[in-house]
Amino acid sequence: MSADHGSGGAPAHAPEITVVGSLNMDVRLTVDRIPRSGETISATGLKRSPGGKGANQAVAAARLGRRVAMVGAVGDDDAGREITARLVAEGLDVTSVASSEQPTGTAVILWEQPESTIVIEAGANGDVDESFVDSRDSAVRAVTDAQVVLCQCETPLGSLAAVTRLATGTTILNPAPAVPVPAEIRDRFDVLVPNRFELATLAGADEAPASLADVVAMVRGLAFPGDVVVTLGADGSVVVPRDGLPTPVPAVRVDAIDTTAAGDSFCAALADGLLRGEDLVGAARWAARVAAVTTTRDGAIESLPLAHEVPAARPDSAPEQ
Repeated sequence: MSADHGSGGAPAHAPEITVVGSLNMDVRLTVDRIPRSGETISATGLKRSPGGKGANQAVAAARLGRRVAMVGAVGDDDAGREITARLVAEGLDVTSVASSEQPTGTAVILWEQPESTIVIEAGANGDVDESFVDSRDSAVRAVTDAQVVLCQCETPLGSLAAVTRLATGTTILNPAPAVPVPAEIRDRFDVLVPNRFELATLAGADEAPASLADVVAMVRGLAFPGDVVVTLGADGSVVVPRDGLPTPVPAVRVDAIDTTAAGDSFCAALADGLLRGEDLVGAARWAARVAAVTTTRDGAIESLPLAHEVPAARPDSAPEQ
């Protein structure tokens, strides 16, 4: 990374967005339905491609035109080399992608079209802990210099703690998959982006909130000191700011064929929108449009749109009063 500094004090070629997260090889099986326990069914298709929430979010941000650095780990195997090559081809800075003695992480996806059920084996992603981020100069620089740092929960939670200590820009946590995140880590992020099931896990609730009012009440119950954007699938999202009233953001209606990376593209686009100077509601509206395009395409990384492929907002989608 260049030692030259721009007017903001960060290196001139510093990443605008740094993603600290998972790198997986996705193995997707197309199925008519999810099998019952003990049952064997036949798949109707097989697809193997790079993925993982970290990779998906990083590539999504790069395709929206951002300079992106990836902090993560892959195995010293064919899958790891394929993933790293793909990130390089997408224009990412992979200086902080390490090679591990563990195999590359794997995600087995049962695709019911458009929904997916996913099982993950962490593999090398398990290396990305607190010391991993703290002990690598390139990772420290990537996190410290970025305007936005985006994290998920497919790596050890210690990596999140390191990010919140090192980051000087906006920090966004997408707490996916749903795991309990200690409040002392969670509350040091600026923005939370859970879905309703992840929100319930954060809140220690037995059931996900059903109504919009229930979602907002559960967010308020967290006493999170920052802003929260809860994604609600076909129901859109709701922005719950630290100060002010909640604002529902409608979903963009499309004929969805694959929802696999929709949440990841939403998070990346939210970060992109904030960097463009949008407020959180405006960024969420942009993210909804990006996610909608994602669902109309097959695959994970393959489905992520370029900025010019996202339709402009329709006049009838103006903010509600």
